[in-house]
Amino acid sequence: MKFELIKTADDCKARAGVITTDHGTIETPIFMPVGTLGTVKGVHMHELRDDINAQIILGNTYHLYLRPGMEVIEKAGGLHKFNGWDRPILTDSGGFQVFSLSENRKLTPEGAHFRSHIDGSKHLFTPENVVDIQRTIGSDIMMALDECTPGTADYRYARRSLDLTKSWLERGWKHYKATSPRYGHYQSYFPIVQGCTYADLRRESAKFVADLGADGNAIGGLAVGEPAEVMYDMIEVVNEVLPTDRPRYLMGVGTPANILEAIDRGVDMMDCVMPTRNGRNGMLFTPDGTMNMRNKKWADDFSPLQADGPSYVDRVYTKAYVRHLFIAQELLAMQIASIHNLAFYLWLVREARKHILDGTFHSWKTEMVERTSRRL
Repeated sequence: MKFELIKTADDCKARAGVITTDHGTIETPIFMPVGTLGTVKGVHMHELRDDINAQIILGNTYHLYLRPGMEVIEKAGGLHKFNGWDRPILTDSGGFQVFSLSENRKLTPEGAHFRSHIDGSKHLFTPENVVDIQRTIGSDIMMALDECTPGTADYRYARRSLDLTKSWLERGWKHYKATSPRYGHYQSYFPIVQGCTYADLRRESAKFVADLGADGNAIGGLAVGEPAEVMYDMIEVVNEVLPTDRPRYLMGVGTPANILEAIDRGVDMMDCVMPTRNGRNGMLFTPDGTMNMRNKKWADDFSPLQADGPSYVDRVYTKAYVRHLFIAQELLAMQIASIHNLAFYLWLVREARKHILDGTFHSWKTEMVERTSRRL
């Protein structure tokens, strides 16, 4: 994998770059649609490619490991061939999913013991077998196994958690270096910075991660209960330490305002289920704010969702029609909303990139944070 930093903004730390992988290039800053089970819910691959123009999507190690299972994915020749996506794929290691199981998992120096949310069967993720699973999946970017510390954790817990994550990372990195890709294309391995909301732990973790010299680095354990301003502070702390010549991936974030503020602070890659999950529940994101499509106010509004929007659904379907679909509980409503929201998120980061390149990002960002935070 190669990363070329093209420009850093003059008035903030926002960056424009290009990541080159064996499955294609990614222009940064980039938002990555989440395809947990090998699919972005409700969206065809041709819509992701041709209408939404996604350059990279995510899969999840925990979920794909449980179903369809590694035997099926290996027989298919990897996830790219299994789901028909020919552009880059990033896989999360499953650490966050194990963290969210709470009562059904136990963390030890060996790894993460957990019970399947599907059938209650017992499993163990180690730093080594998580590398092996992601080798089998065939993702272009693999993530290290970590513990996602709750945003409200006290210092003692955060300290122990970081020590565990560092220990796991050492083992995972060693195993990554000792193994090879399964399907003939290169696979990167991103370590993850943790440390909760404590600046000294974040700096320590970022230094430990940076010293590995990986192709890219991730920032985890944010947007998990802490205030947004604290999250922004931690991003600044970490990005003061992480190398400038490697991409920086902020995991699981977030709202349009979160994304713009993260870009302002030097983040290159982001992902979140919000555009699809919120879309399935009737929330549409636009450049002028969010719309709840179940509201009565849209019942006889026959204007398009977004007349000059980046997706075909913006121009073809009216607000009144989409509201009708949601009220009638038609499946098409969720598909239209998911496509619209993903297209908006990808439009937002493309616009951010344009403004970074022409030197107007910070002022544009300030305006867009205010606009996108409105309720329409």
